[in-house]
Order: sequence, then structure tokens, then C-alpha cells
Amino acid sequence: MGSRLDVFVTGGDPISEVGVATQLRGRPEVSLVDDPQRADVVVVVVDALTDDVAQMVRSLQQRTEAALVLVVSLVDERCLLHALELGAAGLLRRREATPEGLVAAINKAARGEGTLAPDLLGSLMRQVGQIQRGVLAANGVGPAGFSDREVLVLRLLAEGLDTEEIAARLSYSPRTIKNVIHHVMIRMRLRNRAHAVAYAMRSGII
Repeated sequence: MGSRLDVFVTGGDPISEVGVATQLRGRPEVSLVDDPQRADVVVVVVDALTDDVAQMVRSLQQRTEAALVLVVSLVDERCLLHALELGAAGLLRRREATPEGLVAAINKAARGEGTLAPDLLGSLMRQVGQIQRGVLAANGVGPAGFSDREVLVLRLLAEGLDTEEIAARLSYSPRTIKNVIHHVMIRMRLRNRAHAVAYAMRSGII
């Protein structure tokens, strides 16, 4: 990659594409190319990041390893999720895509960094958190990374019960309780049972 970044601009309609290309043309930091395979960064300009547009972008990504910057007129929750799935390095609202903003996003994308407005970042983080909690819950794992059974075992450990007592209280075999504790210690990189109890207390589950 030379001193000027090669940028390929494509869009959902010719007007949007030409508008962004015009903003970038003449900027000393970038050079517009007509082949995505030659590009360091691909800029996709659309009104909305629909399922069809996302599929178009995926097809484009099969032809190039360039970083992706999205310029979208309508940014909603679906758009944020599509941008995440597509691995976009930058997401800009169309009204915020000034020449300076575009060049800054392109430079960051080429360096492997990201561009996202603070309010969009907050919304994205909330969505990712909801997805993560849903996946954990579906697998019987709580937000702190412990399953319901592991929480019960750790709580009884904190009360001073030994393996046999915990097994009797929960109607499990002693071997099962030992395995539960062992798996927790390995997964969380804990040294011993006392460390496991302390970790659970710091996590707020007991």
C-alpha cells in the first residue's frame, strides 16, 4: 500500500455513487479505482442496508480483500447488525459523510481501525449484549459465565459444604460435583476451590 490509498466506490444508485466519488476525487490521500480487486478500501453508498444490499456486499467481498466502509442514509438497528455481520470497518450516515469524514474513515479502515458515531456505538453495544445474553441463556449460562448448576455448587461451597454434602443437597453424585468444580476452575483459570468462591463473589453471583 502506497502513500495514497486506492479506493473503489459503489452504490445502490448512480447518483449516490457519483456523489461520494466526487467528494473523494481530487483528495491527495486517495486514488479512485474502477476495480475492487485493486482497492485498499471499498466504499459502499446506499440508502438503506437491506438484506439484498447485504447480499450484494457479500458478493463484492468475494472478489476483494479490501476493507469495507459503509455510507448509509437510513441507519437503524437492522443496519447496525448487517454492518456487524459484514465486518465493516466504518459506518457513516450519509449526511455526516463529508469529504474529511470519508477520508478519515477510509484511512482508519486501511489501518484496521473502525469508525462509528458515538450514538451508533452505544446502540450497537446494546444489541451485541442482547444477542450475547440470548445465546448464553439458550445454553443455560448466566451473564457471568456460570450455568445455573455451577452457581448452586459455588454457593454451597461458599457455605462451607464439602463435595459429598453438596452432592446430597443437590441430588447429584460426588463425581458430578467434582466435575462441575473442576470445569469451573479450568474454564475460569482458578487455582483452587477458595479461589473459585472468591471469583464467584466478585462476579456477584453469590
